[in-house]
Amino acid sequence: MIPFFIIFLMMPLINENILANPVNDYIAFGIFVVASLTDLIDGKIARARNLVTNFGKFMDPLADKLLVCSALICLIELQRISAWMVIVIIAREFIISGFRLIAADKGVVIAASYWGKFKTTFQMIGVCMLILNIEVFKIATSVVMWIAVILTVVSLIDYLIKNRDVMRDN
Repeated sequence: MIPFFIIFLMMPLINENILANPVNDYIAFGIFVVASLTDLIDGKIARARNLVTNFGKFMDPLADKLLVCSALICLIELQRISAWMVIVIIAREFIISGFRLIAADKGVVIAASYWGKFKTTFQMIGVCMLILNIEVFKIATSVVMWIAVILTVVSLIDYLIKNRDVMRDN
């Protein structure tokens, strides 16, 4: 769904002859929400039916990251979010992914924390607000994105502190 999401979100920049049209933003928003919800539902079904696989463990967080990072990068291009915020968010994802690889190599599974779940929730809400780009919600959107960035840093620190033993050479 990510390519279709990007096409609709970036339509005015892809084709100069197409004027910015809120309908494109609404379609992009719909695709983003459907992709997010299908990912959530897929995870619940897999856990409920005990169908958790190594492929799912790998692809589920990767799909989440690709969707959110793709959206944030496009939103920089559309000048709806500052690049530094996106850099902080993406840097955290790389750090945690690397950290999880080291942990997996040592046979340790690092579960998602509540901070990480709050971070994801605020990122998704913020991205939705940025996609819709509704003028009267500009301040609320900014507040949500600031909270998302703060939670991004807090969740990173929480992961590193709780799992600091993973980084020790034994």
